[in-house]
Amino acid sequence: MQIRKKMLGAVAVGVSAVLAVSACSPPQEEGGAGGDTSVTWIVNQPGGGWNHNSNEGGSVYVIQMVHGILPVPGWWNPEGQWDWNTDLIVNTPELIEGDQISWVYEINPDASWSDGEPIDADDFVWQWKMNSGDEEICAEGCNSRGSTLESLIESVEGSDDGKTVTVTLKEDSEFPGWFTFGVDGLYPAHVAEAEGIDLDTPEGMLESSHFFNDTPLTISGAEYIYEGTPELDGTVVKVANEEYYGDAPGIQEIILEVNTEEGSWVPALTNGEVQGAAPASWSDDVITQLESLDTVDFGIASGGSWEHLDLNLGNEALQDEALRHAIFNAIDVQNIATRTWGEKFPEIEPRTNHVFSTTSEFHEDVISEYGHGAGDTDAALELLEEAGYELNGDTLELDGEAVPALRLRYTAGHVAREIIAELIQADLAEIGITAEIETTDDLGGTLASADYDLMLFGWSTTPDFYGSPHQYWHSSSGSNFGGLENDDVDSAVDSALNSSSPEESAVAANEAAALVAEQAYVLPIVDTPAFYFYDTTYIDGVTDNNAQSRRALWNQHEWTAVE
Repeated sequence: MQIRKKMLGAVAVGVSAVLAVSACSPPQEEGGAGGDTSVTWIVNQPGGGWNHNSNEGGSVYVIQMVHGILPVPGWWNPEGQWDWNTDLIVNTPELIEGDQISWVYEINPDASWSDGEPIDADDFVWQWKMNSGDEEICAEGCNSRGSTLESLIESVEGSDDGKTVTVTLKEDSEFPGWFTFGVDGLYPAHVAEAEGIDLDTPEGMLESSHFFNDTPLTISGAEYIYEGTPELDGTVVKVANEEYYGDAPGIQEIILEVNTEEGSWVPALTNGEVQGAAPASWSDDVITQLESLDTVDFGIASGGSWEHLDLNLGNEALQDEALRHAIFNAIDVQNIATRTWGEKFPEIEPRTNHVFSTTSEFHEDVISEYGHGAGDTDAALELLEEAGYELNGDTLELDGEAVPALRLRYTAGHVAREIIAELIQADLAEIGITAEIETTDDLGGTLASADYDLMLFGWSTTPDFYGSPHQYWHSSSGSNFGGLENDDVDSAVDSALNSSSPEESAVAANEAAALVAEQAYVLPIVDTPAFYFYDTTYIDGVTDNNAQSRRALWNQHEWTAVE
């Protein structure tokens, strides 16, 4: 569902980093932006690292920070269709059938990094090695958050001075989303080599992964370049890249301000300190304030990400499958949906599949048969009793010992997850389980170190679902944070990844989701409603995009100032 409202007004709300933008962007003058081509945009959580391929850096916040700095072969548009980046790729790549499937990129001869070095095959090779999942290519799997398409690639080769790139899949490998290779942006291989890093060795590749994670780029291969030193938890200033090989952007400076304090968003907007945001969080209070304003365009939609509760199987108590099922049975997902999002988005309903929303042609309900999310305390207690547990007063016990308290974590400042956590805490108390709520300022680091028992977070989604189950649950995946190891799941996600068509992939993806439900490993909650807003007196051309992580920033280079 899409709710869109054209207004002549603006937005706001949050928790830890205070908005401090007035020194960076002067208040809007009466009559609009005019000749001022600086826009300040809110990013509602800090990033965890500069390498978006890594566990720490693999968040929507980092992808928004590096957007416009890293060159991309193409992108998903708001309609969910794939568009090639014709500034970078001058042909229309197509699959070449044969004993092994391949495709070819012809890179713009003028495409170069801002330091004058060409954007070429070496940058595509680095992307492949980084996410190959092959420790003979990159030690320790390069700390990659997920090896999907890249794990199926046998070679990436350059010709014509590196301006022609041929990608060849392994024998008997297929991937319906082959065109998404490099979708979140390519890194400059030559910068790592200039640091003395040998990219031809597995150890060197791992070193380069850490280097790009720790070090923001001082060069650019796209429309913008960083000014000053960008901060993952503070301010990121992008200015027009004068060496860009395509058209210059309409807005000369975009300032991203990390601000988790949602209560400050609308006041900052009305004061002219910021011009918009597309938060990866939800607040009825912010939307209520937006509804009263008359110089703002804003919209609400769902489908760009989904909320879920993950269990850490490294916790000894949670290794008991009966306990896991009981936890999921006790949680009332419909109540969570209604209490958290229902006032402003009344059509919200529980999600019953880990891969496909209910609107997808591929959706199958893999949840309901287990009673997960039903909020059925009696069923949960019956299951626990059959497994040997006893409810002693308000405490659940096994063999006379209390079930240890479980740490339930979510990102600090995320108002919706704060509500969800409290509701889950109350539901679990009904079956004698204590959930101790803790927040984290470092979502990526917390997930990567599995520093939780129960974890609330979201996965962003794209129309390219084929590799998602593999990233979520394969035993070798860096994003399988809770440590699920199941041969049947591995087989199913491998089949979803290596498939000839979306239909074939969907069958295997649903099989994997059903197995994960059977294991009571992840509880889907909802397709997350998302909203965006911007000052219509200041900028033109802003549209939200739930088909990719960049959201409304997806076409930042096309924005223009209101005269």
